[in-house]
Amino acid sequence: MTWSSRGIRSAALLSVGAVALTACGGGGGGEGDGDVTLRFTWWGSDTRHENTEEIIEVFEEENPGITVEAEYGDWSGYWDRLATQSAGGDAPDIMQMDEQYIREYAERGALLDLSDVDTSEFQDAAVEGGQTEDGLMAVSLGVVAFSMVANTDLYDEAGVDLPDDSTWTWEDYQEAAAELGEGTEDGVYGATNLGEPMGLQLWLRQQGAELFTEGGELALTVDQAAEYLEFTQGLVEGEGFPSSDFISETRGLGPEDGPMGAGESAMQTWWATQLSALSGASGAALEPLHMPSSAGGAAENGSWIKGAMFLSASADTDHPEEAKQFIEFFANSQEAGEINGMERGLPANLEVREAVLEDADGPEQKAAEFISEVEEQVTSGVPVPPSGFGQFMNIVIRAQDEVAFDRQDPSEAAETMVGEMETALQ
Repeated sequence: MTWSSRGIRSAALLSVGAVALTACGGGGGGEGDGDVTLRFTWWGSDTRHENTEEIIEVFEEENPGITVEAEYGDWSGYWDRLATQSAGGDAPDIMQMDEQYIREYAERGALLDLSDVDTSEFQDAAVEGGQTEDGLMAVSLGVVAFSMVANTDLYDEAGVDLPDDSTWTWEDYQEAAAELGEGTEDGVYGATNLGEPMGLQLWLRQQGAELFTEGGELALTVDQAAEYLEFTQGLVEGEGFPSSDFISETRGLGPEDGPMGAGESAMQTWWATQLSALSGASGAALEPLHMPSSAGGAAENGSWIKGAMFLSASADTDHPEEAKQFIEFFANSQEAGEINGMERGLPANLEVREAVLEDADGPEQKAAEFISEVEEQVTSGVPVPPSGFGQFMNIVIRAQDEVAFDRQDPSEAAETMVGEMETALQ
């Protein structure tokens, strides 16, 4: 996919989202064709949009008195829009929520307690990820694990063997990137940047540390931040990596539009369950690999399992019971689970998971097997992110850009980065 086609595709997606937003204006649910109208907002890939619209259709057929209006787009503008809507008293009735923002919205009193939504068949990690002191603020639709996705077609083209991901180190990763970059055509890279802030969390866990304390305070020191910035800059300065300009321009792009979906990178970090969307976009054979580690060994690479793609309801919704009814259907209905597949994670409801896995094949089967392997290796999860964590991705990226473009050295950028994180948590 060329840069031109990527831009056209992104513009088309934003246009669709804008049309949906225009059509769905209004407060916490107005009167539509049915007795009750619920607004539901989410972000994601084209695959997720299609799956979600199909789930909505099934729900409406089974609940003729409820109409669900869709508001969707990509990640980049989602949180700014949701913050504006919430501040203006115009929050959607139901919203797709990320763990980075659950506590923040809960502490504002913006979320409805969903404790009476049935989670009895859920994996513990999925339930815990949506809980705060105020109750169950978000219901997880699945669990995920971080992975290094490899384009095996590009590996074959370059004549490079897939690494042994049970033992590979960061040095092995850099060597593979260099070989892949050399063995593929111009405009294709061996690897690109790590996804943030998960890359930082993973690296800290490999050092026996965490980004946060259990109490929600920042555990990252300036020295650790400087070491991490040196580490990531050292990675992308290696052979086989794109320029700093390319990395900066492609950060935040979704599966279809990013370097891997465009066939421009042989390796990139993604949540394992995004394999289907990446495979569909790239048309290539993809493989989720365990993350490299400092010491070598998948059991020592710091990976964790987390709840993914939560659903929350607005505390100001005019229709709390119907909102909970939709969330319960989405999370616990086998029919919804089979439509959604693993687009939002390996299903958190274990009965739904069993039904989904019976028909899983291709990328979905690979993702499920990968997450199951990680579950067996994980010794501990990460602490629940505190309010303000949603700003960390941009904070880390800004610091990396300051170093990449020689505006600050790692020590200076680390001072700024830690200071901004502390401010965000306040």
